[in-house]
Amino acid sequence: MTETGTAVPASRPAGPATAADPAGAAWADYMAAARQLDGVRRAAATAAGEQARSVAAAREELIAVRERLAPQQSRLRELGVAALSLVPTPPEVTESARAMAGGPAAVLAALRAARGWAEAADDTLAARGLPRLARWPARPRNLLVYGPLALLVPLVQLVLFLATGTGPVSILALVVGLPMPAVAFMAGWLAVGRLFRPRPTDRVDRTPRFGALVCLVPAVLATAGLLLAMLAGG
Repeated sequence: MTETGTAVPASRPAGPATAADPAGAAWADYMAAARQLDGVRRAAATAAGEQARSVAAAREELIAVRERLAPQQSRLRELGVAALSLVPTPPEVTESARAMAGGPAAVLAALRAARGWAEAADDTLAARGLPRLARWPARPRNLLVYGPLALLVPLVQLVLFLATGTGPVSILALVVGLPMPAVAFMAGWLAVGRLFRPRPTDRVDRTPRFGALVCLVPAVLATAGLLLAMLAGG
Protein backbone atom coordinates (compact mmCIF):
# COMPACT_ATOMS: atom_id res chain seq x y z
CA MET A 1 0.00 0.00 0.00
CA THR A 2 1.49 3.40 -1.01
CA GLU A 3 0.97 6.83 0.67
CA THR A 4 -1.70 7.72 -1.90
CA GLY A 5 -3.74 4.61 -1.20
CA THR A 6 -2.64 2.70 -4.31
CA ALA A 7 -2.24 -0.97 -3.64
CA VAL A 8 1.04 -2.21 -5.06
CA PRO A 9 1.17 -5.99 -5.26
CA ALA A 10 3.88 -7.68 -3.32
CA SER A 11 6.85 -8.88 -5.31
CA ARG A 12 6.85 -12.51 -6.22
CA PRO A 13 9.81 -14.47 -4.96
CA ALA A 14 12.39 -14.75 -7.64
CA GLY A 15 13.29 -18.28 -8.65
CA PRO A 16 15.86 -19.68 -10.95
CA ALA A 17 13.36 -19.97 -13.77
CA THR A 18 11.87 -16.47 -13.39
CA ALA A 19 13.99 -14.85 -16.08
CA ALA A 20 12.86 -17.42 -18.62
CA ASP A 21 9.24 -17.51 -17.44
CA PRO A 22 6.86 -15.29 -19.52
CA ALA A 23 4.56 -14.91 -16.50
CA GLY A 24 7.47 -13.64 -14.41
CA ALA A 25 8.41 -11.10 -17.05
CA ALA A 26 4.81 -9.88 -17.24
CA TRP A 27 4.71 -9.62 -13.46
CA ALA A 28 7.87 -7.47 -13.45
CA ASP A 29 6.39 -5.16 -16.11
CA TYR A 30 3.22 -4.88 -14.07
CA MET A 31 5.18 -3.93 -10.93
CA ALA A 32 7.14 -1.24 -12.84
CA ALA A 33 3.93 0.24 -14.26
CA ALA A 34 2.30 0.26 -10.80
CA ARG A 35 5.27 2.12 -9.30
CA GLN A 36 5.23 4.63 -12.15
CA LEU A 37 1.51 5.24 -11.67
CA ASP A 38 2.01 5.76 -7.96
CA GLY A 39 4.73 8.35 -8.68
CA VAL A 40 2.44 10.19 -11.09
CA ARG A 41 -0.36 10.26 -8.51
CA ARG A 42 1.98 11.63 -5.86
CA ALA A 43 3.22 14.37 -8.18
CA ALA A 44 -0.36 15.27 -9.09
CA ALA A 45 -1.37 15.46 -5.42
CA THR A 46 1.62 17.71 -4.62
CA ALA A 47 0.86 20.01 -7.55
CA ALA A 48 -2.80 20.22 -6.54
CA GLY A 49 -1.84 21.16 -2.99
CA GLU A 50 0.54 23.87 -4.15
CA GLN A 51 -2.08 25.24 -6.52
CA ALA A 52 -4.68 25.34 -3.73
CA ARG A 53 -2.27 27.25 -1.48
CA SER A 54 -1.52 29.70 -4.28
CA VAL A 55 -5.23 30.27 -4.88
CA ALA A 56 -5.86 30.94 -1.18
CA ALA A 57 -2.90 33.35 -0.97
CA ALA A 58 -4.06 35.13 -4.14
CA ARG A 59 -7.53 35.64 -2.67
CA GLU A 60 -6.08 37.18 0.51
CA GLU A 61 -3.79 39.40 -1.55
CA LEU A 62 -6.72 40.51 -3.71
CA ILE A 63 -8.69 41.55 -0.63
CA ALA A 64 -5.72 43.53 0.68
CA VAL A 65 -5.21 45.30 -2.65
CA ARG A 66 -8.88 46.22 -2.88
CA GLU A 67 -8.82 47.63 0.64
CA ARG A 68 -5.94 49.89 -0.33
CA LEU A 69 -7.31 50.98 -3.69
CA ALA A 70 -10.77 52.01 -2.46
CA PRO A 71 -9.62 54.88 -0.17
CA GLN A 72 -7.01 55.93 -2.71
CA GLN A 73 -9.66 56.23 -5.40
CA SER A 74 -11.85 58.36 -3.12
CA ARG A 75 -8.96 60.60 -2.17
CA LEU A 76 -7.86 61.09 -5.77
CA ARG A 77 -11.40 62.09 -6.71
CA GLU A 78 -11.36 64.64 -3.88
CA LEU A 79 -8.12 66.02 -5.29
CA GLY A 80 -9.80 66.56 -8.66
CA VAL A 81 -8.66 63.52 -10.64
CA ALA A 82 -11.21 62.56 -13.30
CA ALA A 83 -13.04 59.30 -12.67
CA LEU A 84 -12.20 58.09 -16.19
CA SER A 85 -8.49 58.29 -15.37
CA LEU A 86 -8.98 55.88 -12.46
CA VAL A 87 -10.29 53.09 -14.71
CA PRO A 88 -7.78 50.82 -16.52
CA THR A 89 -7.73 51.10 -20.29
CA PRO A 90 -8.39 48.06 -22.54
CA PRO A 91 -4.68 47.68 -23.45
CA GLU A 92 -3.80 47.68 -19.74
CA VAL A 93 -6.43 45.03 -19.04
CA THR A 94 -5.11 42.89 -21.90
CA GLU A 95 -1.53 43.19 -20.69
CA SER A 96 -2.52 42.28 -17.13
CA ALA A 97 -4.49 39.26 -18.34
CA ARG A 98 -1.50 38.09 -20.36
CA ALA A 99 0.79 38.45 -17.33
CA MET A 100 -1.54 36.34 -15.19
CA ALA A 101 -2.12 33.57 -17.74
CA GLY A 102 0.42 31.34 -16.01
CA GLY A 103 -1.97 30.16 -13.33
CA PRO A 104 -2.46 30.94 -9.63
CA ALA A 105 1.26 31.48 -8.98
CA ALA A 106 1.42 34.15 -11.70
CA VAL A 107 -1.75 35.79 -10.37
CA LEU A 108 -0.29 35.86 -6.86
CA ALA A 109 2.92 37.48 -8.12
CA ALA A 110 0.96 40.12 -10.04
CA LEU A 111 -1.19 40.91 -7.01
CA ARG A 112 1.86 41.29 -4.79
CA ALA A 113 3.36 43.69 -7.31
CA ALA A 114 0.10 45.65 -7.36
CA ARG A 115 0.14 45.82 -3.57
CA GLY A 116 3.66 47.27 -3.66
CA TRP A 117 2.52 49.93 -6.12
CA ALA A 118 -0.45 50.76 -3.90
CA GLU A 119 1.82 51.21 -0.89
CA ALA A 120 4.09 53.50 -2.91
CA ALA A 121 1.02 55.51 -3.93
CA ASP A 122 0.07 55.84 -0.25
CA ASP A 123 3.50 57.29 0.48
CA THR A 124 3.14 59.77 -2.37
CA LEU A 125 -0.31 60.90 -1.27
CA ALA A 126 0.80 61.22 2.35
CA ALA A 127 3.75 63.39 1.36
CA ARG A 128 1.43 65.86 -0.37
CA GLY A 129 1.62 69.23 1.44
CA LEU A 130 4.81 68.24 3.35
CA PRO A 131 7.14 67.23 0.51
CA ARG A 132 9.88 64.89 1.62
CA LEU A 133 9.76 66.00 5.27
CA ALA A 134 8.23 62.69 6.34
CA ARG A 135 11.35 60.93 5.02
CA TRP A 136 13.89 63.17 6.74
CA PRO A 137 15.95 61.78 9.65
CA ALA A 138 13.79 61.79 12.77
CA ARG A 139 15.64 64.40 14.87
CA PRO A 140 16.10 67.17 12.26
CA ARG A 141 12.52 66.64 11.10
CA ASN A 142 11.06 66.76 14.62
CA LEU A 143 13.17 69.79 15.51
CA LEU A 144 11.06 71.77 13.03
CA VAL A 145 8.12 71.19 15.39
CA TYR A 146 9.67 71.07 18.86
CA GLY A 147 11.96 74.06 18.27
CA PRO A 148 9.39 76.81 17.60
CA LEU A 149 7.15 75.56 20.40
CA ALA A 150 10.07 75.54 22.83
CA LEU A 151 11.04 79.15 21.97
CA LEU A 152 7.53 80.60 22.10
CA VAL A 153 7.13 81.04 25.88
CA PRO A 154 10.71 82.24 26.60
CA LEU A 155 10.33 84.88 23.89
CA VAL A 156 7.06 86.09 25.44
CA GLN A 157 8.71 86.25 28.87
CA LEU A 158 11.65 88.21 27.48
CA VAL A 159 9.37 90.72 25.73
CA LEU A 160 7.35 91.26 28.90
CA PHE A 161 10.51 91.75 30.96
CA LEU A 162 11.88 94.30 28.50
CA ALA A 163 8.53 96.11 28.48
CA THR A 164 7.76 96.13 32.22
CA GLY A 165 11.09 95.57 33.92
CA THR A 166 11.13 93.77 37.26
CA GLY A 167 7.45 94.41 37.87
CA PRO A 168 4.62 92.09 38.88
CA VAL A 169 3.83 91.29 35.24
CA SER A 170 7.31 89.88 34.59
CA ILE A 171 7.23 87.88 37.82
CA LEU A 172 3.81 86.47 36.94
CA ALA A 173 4.99 85.58 33.43
CA LEU A 174 8.02 83.86 34.91
CA VAL A 175 5.90 81.76 37.28
CA VAL A 176 3.33 80.89 34.63
CA GLY A 177 6.10 79.88 32.24
CA LEU A 178 7.55 77.23 34.54
CA PRO A 179 5.18 74.40 33.44
CA MET A 180 5.14 75.50 29.82
CA PRO A 181 8.01 73.22 28.62
CA ALA A 182 5.80 70.23 29.40
CA VAL A 183 2.93 71.81 27.47
CA ALA A 184 5.22 72.56 24.52
CA PHE A 185 6.50 68.99 24.53
CA MET A 186 3.00 67.47 24.50
CA ALA A 187 1.90 69.79 21.70
CA GLY A 188 5.00 68.91 19.69
CA TRP A 189 4.55 65.19 20.34
CA LEU A 190 1.02 65.30 18.96
CA ALA A 191 1.97 67.51 16.01
CA VAL A 192 4.87 65.26 14.94
CA GLY A 193 2.59 62.23 14.87
CA ARG A 194 -0.01 64.06 12.82
CA LEU A 195 2.24 65.84 10.35
CA PHE A 196 4.87 63.24 9.55
CA ARG A 197 2.94 59.97 9.41
CA PRO A 198 3.51 58.35 5.97
CA ARG A 199 0.34 56.25 6.21
CA PRO A 200 -2.50 56.11 8.75
CA THR A 201 -1.39 52.66 9.92
CA ASP A 202 2.29 53.57 10.34
CA ARG A 203 4.04 54.69 13.50
CA VAL A 204 6.23 57.79 13.59
CA ASP A 205 9.43 58.15 15.57
CA ARG A 206 8.60 61.12 17.81
CA THR A 207 12.05 61.10 19.51
CA PRO A 208 10.51 61.86 22.93
CA ARG A 209 13.80 62.30 24.82
CA PHE A 210 15.18 64.62 22.18
CA GLY A 211 11.91 66.57 22.10
CA ALA A 212 11.82 66.95 25.89
CA LEU A 213 15.40 68.24 25.88
CA VAL A 214 14.65 70.72 23.10
CA CYS A 215 11.61 72.04 24.99
CA LEU A 216 13.39 72.21 28.35
CA VAL A 217 16.70 73.90 27.51
CA PRO A 218 15.31 77.28 26.24
CA ALA A 219 12.95 77.50 29.21
CA VAL A 220 15.73 76.84 31.73
CA LEU A 221 18.07 79.33 30.10
CA ALA A 222 15.37 81.99 29.85
CA THR A 223 14.28 81.48 33.47
CA ALA A 224 17.85 81.63 34.76
CA GLY A 225 18.58 84.75 32.71
CA LEU A 226 15.43 86.54 33.86
CA LEU A 227 16.09 85.67 37.51
CA LEU A 228 19.62 87.03 37.29
CA ALA A 229 18.33 90.18 35.59
CA MET A 230 15.67 90.67 38.30
CA LEU A 231 18.18 90.15 41.10
CA ALA A 232 20.61 92.57 39.49
CA GLY A 233 17.88 95.12 38.95
CA GLY A 234 16.56 94.73 42.49
